[in-house]
Amino acid sequence: MDGGGRLLGSVRTMANTASRLPVPVPGPQLLVGERSRRWFRGSRRSAIAVPLAQRLPRRIGTFLALSFLALSIGSGAVLGGQIETLRATYGEPKHVLARLVGLGIDRVTISGIAELSEIEVLVAAGIDSKTSLAFFDADEARRRLEATPLIREATVRKLYPGEVSITIVEREPYALWQVKGDLFLIAADGTVIDKMDDGRFARLPLVVGDDANKRAKDYIALLAQAGPLASRVRAGSLVAGRRWNLKLDNGMDVRLPEIDPAVAVKRLAGLESDMHLLDKDLLAIDLRQPDRVVMRLTEEAAAARAEQLKSKNKPKKGGEV
Repeated sequence: MDGGGRLLGSVRTMANTASRLPVPVPGPQLLVGERSRRWFRGSRRSAIAVPLAQRLPRRIGTFLALSFLALSIGSGAVLGGQIETLRATYGEPKHVLARLVGLGIDRVTISGIAELSEIEVLVAAGIDSKTSLAFFDADEARRRLEATPLIREATVRKLYPGEVSITIVEREPYALWQVKGDLFLIAADGTVIDKMDDGRFARLPLVVGDDANKRAKDYIALLAQAGPLASRVRAGSLVAGRRWNLKLDNGMDVRLPEIDPAVAVKRLAGLESDMHLLDKDLLAIDLRQPDRVVMRLTEEAAAARAEQLKSKNKPKKGGEV
């Protein structure tokens, strides 16, 4: 008992002594960063062991193979000229893609044309079957149209999903002008519209000579005074910028005065009505003098006239009666 009691007392004494001692500071702990680095190092070591085929994205081999095939086909097409052939046949790639998604040009409405044809307008605007509405430049088309000599003003609009609207104001052809061997189409004020290269304007009055384009209105006013005779007048030549000579369909020249040419034209119409002068063998009729008419015969008619006068003046055979 004494021994047990002493042992129990010693234990209690040690417990009391320990409770009075300072609490020991905990040892160093593992920081979060250290844990992360240890985890990362552990993960890296484990990833090395994974096969490469398992770490790559799925189907990447197929993608690379298709890309290489497309690159090879594209390079071969460019080097072989197939791209240019496709572009010439179907248009630019951007237009092809736009048409595939439904943004092609299905309809073109054109208003205001009189002398021009629809095909001429489409060509001038740069519209064909290979053009798409999405990439069609309306401003550029307007500039191209207004650069056409017969077009004074143009309006171009894109109407989705597939229509282009074109409105045109044409320059009105007034007459034809021949100068130094060239033939031009002119407006009423004498402005040159374009060089005459087809026969569609052959019906227009024709003026000839320097500055005759600026006096085309005067010439057409003279034709209005000719009555039925106007249909036989083929051209008016401006002489020295002062007066007109008329060229008729039979080759005859009619010389008009500088002053009051309309009166001379009316006079010519009266002579034709009364004497049928245009059916005579005449080279020219000179109406420059208000009180007389001078007519020049053809060479054949002049020779026949001379022979007639010679026979008339020849003395008769035999004695005097």
